[in-house]
Amino acid sequence: MFVKSLYTKYFLKNYGVPEKDSTSNCTTYALTNSAPVITRTYSSFKQREAKLVPWVPHQGTVFTKGSKNGFGPIFCLFLLMLSVTSIKMAPIPDLKVPVIWVLGGPGSGKGTQCDRIVAKYGFTHLSSGDLLRAEVASGSARGKELTAIMERGELVPVEVVLELLKEAIIKALPTSTGFLIDGYPREKEQGILFEKNVAPVNLVLYFEASDETLVKRLMGRALTSGRVDDNEETIKKRLHTFNTHNDQVIAQYPDKLKKINAERSPDEIFNDVTSYLDPLVK
Repeated sequence: MFVKSLYTKYFLKNYGVPEKDSTSNCTTYALTNSAPVITRTYSSFKQREAKLVPWVPHQGTVFTKGSKNGFGPIFCLFLLMLSVTSIKMAPIPDLKVPVIWVLGGPGSGKGTQCDRIVAKYGFTHLSSGDLLRAEVASGSARGKELTAIMERGELVPVEVVLELLKEAIIKALPTSTGFLIDGYPREKEQGILFEKNVAPVNLVLYFEASDETLVKRLMGRALTSGRVDDNEETIKKRLHTFNTHNDQVIAQYPDKLKKINAERSPDEIFNDVTSYLDPLVK
């Protein structure tokens, strides 16, 4: 769990710090990033902390009421819980531009089509993978925790991915004419959470190609890229995983789903794409 992981690395380290320092440090991690808000919340929290102490995972450290500086770290954990909850409770209000999910197996050419969509319509292209890599590269507290999660071989929690997508949408919203969410959702539950907590989707573009075609394309890519993960066995496993989850995703949106034959030339594919997008932007 993302919150518990942060707790393990940060809260034990800072256990027992004075209230002022604890409140200041928490602004680094709370989504509000507002010291006044955190300070006001602290007063309310102090009235309930006794009920929370038994719940907090001790990780080998005994929390006692005898600590001279109170429960600063537990309060920080409380703030993080509120932060994650706030993501779930607050979808972007009154989103006036289209939100489009772009799905397709590896090698389907959806990246090329996204580039052409951006060039023609001015949409904002968002990839969850790119957002995660950018956050890690930023050196932020969240980026450092993401690095630790990935180094342990763990999956990044869906709440964190949604948080990054939501922040990127809000940032681009003043000038964007629409949003392409590339390669997301990957699983059924991710789609449900996105619509509930970020924004409803207007259109689902699925670039469909046979496994045989995708394997051939990816093997050709491997010859030039030298990627060790682009061997035939690994590619087939990736495609099997994609197909298993993607079938469940697209089954939820029969009225919004547009399947596009991705076996053809990029120009032919883009003709289909524009026939679906033009009605959304007029």
